[in-house]
Amino acid sequence: MMVDCIGSRGLDKVQFPALAYQTVIEGLGKGWQEWSELPSEAQLDEIIAFCDPIRKKAQSVVVLGIGGSALGAAAVANALLHLRHNELPEVKRNAPKFYVEDNIDPERMQALLDVIDLNRSYFIVITKSGETSETLSQFLIAYDALKNLLGDKAREHIVAVTTIGKGTLYDIAVSEGFKIFGVGKGVGGRFSVLSPVGLVPLACVGIDIKGLIAGAKKAAQYCTDSDLNVNIALMMAVLNIEAYKKGCNISVMMPYADSLKYMSDFYAQLWGESLGKKEALSGEIVHVGQTPVKALGVTDQHSQIQLYTEGPFDKVVTFLSVKCFRTKCEIPDDKKEGLSFLKGHTLNELIDAECKATAFALKKAERPNMTLTLDSVTPQSVGELIMIFMYQTAFAGAMLGVDTYNQPGVEEGKKATFAMMGRIGYEDKYKEMTAVSGQYTIERD
Repeated sequence: MMVDCIGSRGLDKVQFPALAYQTVIEGLGKGWQEWSELPSEAQLDEIIAFCDPIRKKAQSVVVLGIGGSALGAAAVANALLHLRHNELPEVKRNAPKFYVEDNIDPERMQALLDVIDLNRSYFIVITKSGETSETLSQFLIAYDALKNLLGDKAREHIVAVTTIGKGTLYDIAVSEGFKIFGVGKGVGGRFSVLSPVGLVPLACVGIDIKGLIAGAKKAAQYCTDSDLNVNIALMMAVLNIEAYKKGCNISVMMPYADSLKYMSDFYAQLWGESLGKKEALSGEIVHVGQTPVKALGVTDQHSQIQLYTEGPFDKVVTFLSVKCFRTKCEIPDDKKEGLSFLKGHTLNELIDAECKATAFALKKAERPNMTLTLDSVTPQSVGELIMIFMYQTAFAGAMLGVDTYNQPGVEEGKKATFAMMGRIGYEDKYKEMTAVSGQYTIERD
């Protein structure tokens, strides 16, 4: 990242961002930084006690949610479950199949219903506001199918995760008798994976949520340290934002491990929704934000790296590497000419070499990049990584002087959707839309 490593396009110095650091530290546990207050042992025990019976009897656990209500759980599950988890025989899985339904494509919803046994399926419906159109639509379809099959017992197959005392989902959950887990008032969706939003579904498939939180607590200790050389999250924020100020307005997250593939999705939402803002806290129009891009090593060496090494000087690449994989795969000695260089090596060595080689190629091309290495992929290290990303985002938002936790650009689209679907109270929004163009209509089936 620095001048003495990659040349003139690197950073010549890194300064401690005192004001941004102070802003984040003083806000911990308050307002929208409630995400920094991790669950207690008692809260974890309560979640495990409820979810463990589901783990033992369910064939499938389905998350109905979108955005922050789904991405975190999907990323953690992909990291910690067998990479072919749903394809394993039931005796080998020792946990339900896991589905995260984070879109409303009608074919996808039907495909889910085609492959699961509703008698042995449990649905976790997640929306902090309790008003998310996509999630409520999914819920109505799933609950209707359950009631048609199970009658009154259908309610036993639904768990709601939402704000206590507020929203349509909460009202329905109370009237129908669903189990409800609450989301803290100051825990935004994209910062909610270490709350019941992520912990409930993860516990239902047997993931060690106590290990996850232990790793997060470890990270929280050094992510609040005032030494820039200790505070990984603060250092990563500084490097990205300083590079952004020099024209690197794209942040590429590139794991070199399939288990961490969806950590890029989790990071992309955190970085994009938190930093992409029209207005600064001062009210000044700024239009800031570093665009997150998802990539996967080694796969995207053969689809994107050409652009990164020889295209515009507008990117920072962050590699995620793994020191010790959970399995070792030796490359056989086939004794064919031209393959001798692979003799005696493993896929483990090859993927590590590919990661280092790509970083070298970027360095040689004077492209800023950094590598974050996990000793291994465990509940503890995944919890640690999540916390690093969340603190990094908080520090970066403070450095840019924006509201890290709002999302007015998203809210406008939500309101427009309500208007198009005919929701009461959004008539003026529909008039606003049709005043611009008369094309905002829905073709009825």
